[in-house]
Amino acid sequence: MSAQEKKPGLNWIKLAPWIYTLGLFLIWEVGVRLFDIRPTILPAPSAIAGALYQYWPAIQRHSIQTLFTTTLGFGLAVVGGLALGLLVGWSRVIYAGLYPLMVGFNAIPKVAVVPILVIWFGIGTIPAVLTAFLIAFFPIVVNVATGLATIEPETEDVLRALGAKKIDIMLKVGIPRSMPYFFGSLKIAITLAFVGSVISETIAANSGLGYMMSAAQSQFNVPLVFAGLIMLAIEGIVMYALMAWVEKRMTGWAHRSQLANG
Repeated sequence: MSAQEKKPGLNWIKLAPWIYTLGLFLIWEVGVRLFDIRPTILPAPSAIAGALYQYWPAIQRHSIQTLFTTTLGFGLAVVGGLALGLLVGWSRVIYAGLYPLMVGFNAIPKVAVVPILVIWFGIGTIPAVLTAFLIAFFPIVVNVATGLATIEPETEDVLRALGAKKIDIMLKVGIPRSMPYFFGSLKIAITLAFVGSVISETIAANSGLGYMMSAAQSQFNVPLVFAGLIMLAIEGIVMYALMAWVEKRMTGWAHRSQLANG
């Protein structure tokens, strides 16, 4: 039988995430039952699945709200981060002036900013969107600015010797060079955006998974809290995978050696 006629074996790389996840839940279930851990301390996966089934209408509604606020905040961060990243990377003077300010602002815990947003905009969706925006904004700016700021001096010298202007260098070399950094940063930014949304929903919202988990915690409904965490994990994985797919589609030319080995 020729190699082409042989049936392909199992793709263990694609199966590994499912196998490891099922293994984790199995060990979790057995451990909880073996050590007789109370559901108020650590619920078993079967109890979490029961909470997902019992409270599914509410979980679905709050999940959609969190996904909406996260996506909107992330979209604003992409637009604003790309624009400011291009500006910061345009000039070494601008880079030197704005970068310390951005680092200082990023060092401020965003949970401390939420009360200010509530004073300005009230309780609801807007603070959650803005918190997601603020926490996802910095990685995008830094990566875009880094891509522009790390153009080899030799390349700039050659292009200037050929008569290229600053704008030509940025359009023909700088921006294409920064695109792998930009699309790579989206995977980090989308996960951080979920963190921002949940932080705000926990403190100052009347909907969303953060609000739902906070309310469940006050009622000692720990299985529902874990059900909210599971939904957050699912949404985060899906959005991360989507950003990874976008990165591969848009910057495949920058990863030729990796694609060739696949």
